[in-house]
Amino acid sequence: MLLPLQIRNTRREGKLLAERFGPQYQACAARPGFSSFGYEPRKHLLDTPSLRRLSFVNTFTMKKVTPKGKLTGDKILDAALDLFRAKGYDNATMRDIAARAGVATGAAYRHYRSKDAIVMAYYRRTFDEMQPEIHKVLEAPGGLEYRMRELIRLKFEHFGPNRRVLRALLRNGADLKHPVSPFSKESKPLRDMETGWFRQLLADDGLTLPPGLESHIPEVLWALHIGVMFFWIADDSPRQAHTMRLLDQGMSTVTALLRVSPLRSAREAS
Repeated sequence: MLLPLQIRNTRREGKLLAERFGPQYQACAARPGFSSFGYEPRKHLLDTPSLRRLSFVNTFTMKKVTPKGKLTGDKILDAALDLFRAKGYDNATMRDIAARAGVATGAAYRHYRSKDAIVMAYYRRTFDEMQPEIHKVLEAPGGLEYRMRELIRLKFEHFGPNRRVLRALLRNGADLKHPVSPFSKESKPLRDMETGWFRQLLADDGLTLPPGLESHIPEVLWALHIGVMFFWIADDSPRQAHTMRLLDQGMSTVTALLRVSPLRSAREAS
């Protein structure tokens, strides 16, 4: 139990952390059971200020989450994914999820305040799992077209086992205001991270863009890749062959457009 002085100190510390780390701290604070006590950014594999691993602690105990607590959280998350596949996202309830996980409904809410929080936890877990391979793609030799294609294929590979879950979320994902949508404010930390990948690919390729476009092109590439992901989720062709064809042709076209004369002319004029 927190004493009043501890609460005041925690709030004061949280304000300072928010000022220092900005979106990183806000993303951290949005997690269920978060406290600013013990918050510690850790160096990300890509070694960029905007991509940090964060350490989370439990609000109720003021201690780091125990292995048992993490095990329970993972059990609830996996049970939720099973139900989303079987019943759909909208038809599954937190009570259903708790029953499938073999925990009390209150325990499920202590780990995740809503189904949306569970989905966001799934996104984060998947991104965490693929970070080492993302790093390899970003550092791999090869041109821009090849590395953009491999980056998206890597996402297919990691999200593939739960493609049916993503299909159940597709309607909500297309709603810009829904928390689980890649366009929502709740998804901004992940969106910023992915945009950073494309920004790094452009920089490594040596493609110099006009000052007015250099900050927007990575965002455009991110939006295009989300379109490909949506197509992949809905693609019923064998082994998503239509998506693979779209990906190959799309990345070739995008790369060519980035190198066309209008961009060079704009750069020379600036």
